[in-house]
Amino acid sequence: MTTIIKHNFGAGPCILPAKVLDQAADAVRNFNGIGLSILEISHRTPEFEAVMKETEDLVKELLEVPDGYSILFLQGGASTQFSMLAMNFLHQDKKAAYLDCGYFSQKAIKEALLFGEVDIVASSKDKGYNYIPLGYEIPEDAAYFHYTSNNTIEGTEMFSFPPTSVPVICDMSSDIFSRRVNVADFDLIYAGAQKNMGPAGMTLVVVKDSLLEKIQRQVPSMSDYRIYRDNGSLFNTPPVFSIYVAMLNLRWLKEKGGVAQIETENIAKAILLYQEIDRNPLFYGLADPDHRSRMNVTFKMKNPALEQEFLDFAAARGVVGVKGYRSVGGFRASLYNALPISSVEVLVNCMNDFEKENKEVELAKSESV
Repeated sequence: MTTIIKHNFGAGPCILPAKVLDQAADAVRNFNGIGLSILEISHRTPEFEAVMKETEDLVKELLEVPDGYSILFLQGGASTQFSMLAMNFLHQDKKAAYLDCGYFSQKAIKEALLFGEVDIVASSKDKGYNYIPLGYEIPEDAAYFHYTSNNTIEGTEMFSFPPTSVPVICDMSSDIFSRRVNVADFDLIYAGAQKNMGPAGMTLVVVKDSLLEKIQRQVPSMSDYRIYRDNGSLFNTPPVFSIYVAMLNLRWLKEKGGVAQIETENIAKAILLYQEIDRNPLFYGLADPDHRSRMNVTFKMKNPALEQEFLDFAAARGVVGVKGYRSVGGFRASLYNALPISSVEVLVNCMNDFEKENKEVELAKSESV
């Protein structure tokens, strides 16, 4: 029986490099030759402390993190950060400024409202979040300004960031490590691991130490960034396996040439797929062309009745994970770091072949009339 090679376009958990999966599988059986699984070792052992140190160093190197920032490895996913950051930084006499550009922005706003007032500085809700708002003002007295750099559901991405004197907090869950950013422009960056870093379970936080000095209210220990910083992210048992696989994945990224190299590859992948969407008469893109995401490409068919047929057609060729988010429908192809351009070529060929088959069907119908 022939095994079909799978091309994983799933939005999360992310595709991982084969090399990383092989190394992780070996560590599950026997970590570093110590006779124990990575799933069994204590987080207090020298072996795991070395993993933590290397992972932190790789984050700093690959993101070019300047001095004055702490690297934290937390649990609870990016969704926990929605409430945690407001709990720490949204004080009672302040408002927080939020950019509303999609589903996860809405979730972040909802959680922030539990702790104080929120000023929505701009929104793209009027057009179904198919663009990134521009030309808005951020109040100078805001506690912080929060936005999501890449919207996995809507397929939009921010490539420029508004200047402001207030602390800037960014959810980079789905595009961190995919392109170069100037970390010094941000006071806090957070990202769930399950897009470009590793398996679900670990959340990365890069936070300016001076921001932590602004915390005024009493915060529960498990939600206090300072506790994690002061304990080297080991206040309680961390997500050991997720951190380990993230370390392997960041090693892989460094070996490839780092963020600059992967950004070049990601641009090429996105261009290839968007060109086919724009060329193929059966499909159309959902996001405004000026705000299209490189990570999550959203599109639909002009004839919705053909969508399931195309999904089946693509699945037979090993293309998986392209069904659109349930509230949007259509298709979503996630082009995360570990997805090779050869997989994008397979998807593009599927779209091209499906177009040809449907032309033949329409031609046969017209000839039989």
